[in-house]
Amino acid sequence: MTDVLPTANDVREASTRLRSRIMPSPVLESEELNRRAGCRVLIKAESLQHGGSFKIRGALNGLLSLNESERRAGVVTFSSGNHAQGVALAARWLGMQATIVMPSDAPRIKRLGTERAGARVVLYDRHTEDRERIGADLAESSGAVLLPPFDHPEIIAGQGTVGLEVARFAQDAEVELEALYCPCGGGGLIAGCALAMERIFPDCGIFAVEPEGYAETKRSLESGRRERVRGSPPTLCDALMAPTPGAVTFAINLRRLAGGLEVTDAQAARGVAFAARYLKLVLEPSGAVALGALLGGGAAGRKCVAVVLSGANIDPERLSEILAKYPDP
Repeated sequence: MTDVLPTANDVREASTRLRSRIMPSPVLESEELNRRAGCRVLIKAESLQHGGSFKIRGALNGLLSLNESERRAGVVTFSSGNHAQGVALAARWLGMQATIVMPSDAPRIKRLGTERAGARVVLYDRHTEDRERIGADLAESSGAVLLPPFDHPEIIAGQGTVGLEVARFAQDAEVELEALYCPCGGGGLIAGCALAMERIFPDCGIFAVEPEGYAETKRSLESGRRERVRGSPPTLCDALMAPTPGAVTFAINLRRLAGGLEVTDAQAARGVAFAARYLKLVLEPSGAVALGALLGGGAAGRKCVAVVLSGANIDPERLSEILAKYPDP
């Protein structure tokens, strides 16, 4: 599949395709974040997107790329929750049936959001069962299209519209964007953003930010081959627990990324608390890892960088716990 890599043109085409269906998320600034990061930070608030994350972009782009016969057959995917909601919502908009394979320990808010969008949810045990095999079997038995969460050209191109919007904003503001910090699980979002940046800001460094224990893109960039997670380390960042980078995503990221950063659960939680207090935004830990990296000094010495806040789907109880633990992040 790596011989069919998406390009910057595919991201631009996806932007045109999605324009009438989703609105660009805002790019914000915070004096407090600029002070703490030691540079100007452009904040891409993708947490305010339909479904509460960037995933609707890839999901909708993927489903819009299907022909009528494929749409009638429905769609199957596997996801810890944000891609699940994106596919469920996009399928409802297009009048399609969607079946989603989700881990039984997924945050309740993500499962409920998927079900409310009209999708059928099939639960599995992430520690003992293979979600990809379950999804493939369901697709084969029903004749539905299997749309993976990140390792797919149309998914990557759709997610890349996040980066394209950031690049266009910076270009219009006449600022030179030195770096982009982006949450990374399987690598679809950051691969698409890297493609989007290459024409407008070719010298912009693209950095993958991953939770501790799941920094497989960072390790893979260092080794030059796709590495796998060792065991099942616990993490607050349920959306970033991909066991290994995707084949398609890594083929892009190996050539285009400047490096990776690994953040602790505490750093991610501080990002959640900082966003609530100073940005007035709700974030889930996975969506706050890049913000946590900047608060920890990840952009020191630069003049202007961008950070992607990728998701907002956090259970209220978890949000309350984090805010109580970090009242002054």
